[in-house]
Amino acid sequence: MKRVGYILLYVCLAVVAVFQVFPILWLFLFSLKNNQEIFSKSPFSLPTEFRWENYMKVWDSGIGGYFWNSVWITGVAIVFTVLLASMAAFAITRMKWKLSKAVLGLFMVGLMIPIHSSIIPLFNMFLKVDMIDNPWSIVITYTAYNLPITLMILLGFYYTLPREIEEAAIMDGCSVHRIFFRIILPMTVPVLSTTVIINMIYNWNEFVFVNTFISSDEYKTLTVGIQNFIGQYMTDWGAIGATLIISMLPILLAFLFFSNKVVEGISSSAVKG
Repeated sequence: MKRVGYILLYVCLAVVAVFQVFPILWLFLFSLKNNQEIFSKSPFSLPTEFRWENYMKVWDSGIGGYFWNSVWITGVAIVFTVLLASMAAFAITRMKWKLSKAVLGLFMVGLMIPIHSSIIPLFNMFLKVDMIDNPWSIVITYTAYNLPITLMILLGFYYTLPREIEEAAIMDGCSVHRIFFRIILPMTVPVLSTTVIINMIYNWNEFVFVNTFISSDEYKTLTVGIQNFIGQYMTDWGAIGATLIISMLPILLAFLFFSNKVVEGISSSAVKG
């Protein structure tokens, strides 16, 4: 009976996996067809010719610039968010000071602020400091909005770290900065991987802030810039499919290579020892 239960479990998981992977596979095959194949044949049929030129067409038309903007804005925001959240988690959990609980409560309030309710205040603030149509306004916004959730994930792990490690480092003459950067931060790599993936998903797919604060094509990210290509290639459905595949490829690769780290980080945050 136990073996039958395992077989049924794997069958169910295989069915779920097929339903999850099939739309991605269908979109990939869709991107390699021309309009005639898309509309004259079954939507599930294989392309008669793999038209890789669809990808070259949209890349040469400028989507590469949008892609690069998404890469560097996402990457810089992740570095700032993870580093600042790690410092805050270290100060709140490993150091004794009077306002630590108040500061933690202030961070947690950030989880309750709806994104759309802050667009107008942020727009007015960036307008006053001449940061509208500036990519750094997006980096600052992403960092601020991702800090609370990142800090909340890190806190569970930091509370489980044995204090004997820090005490031994202090006995050896380490400063607070060296303890954090040379000892504590490397120990938190598993949970940092989890926060990096979560931040990457949000930053890469975010649309509202970029669409509000950025007006120049030079600074638009992929999620906003892709609108131009959908309008430009409205009659070329293969090119639209290629654009969508390019936009989702980094997230798929991140999950493919770091899924084990995500599970390990969640387990490390939840289980002591």
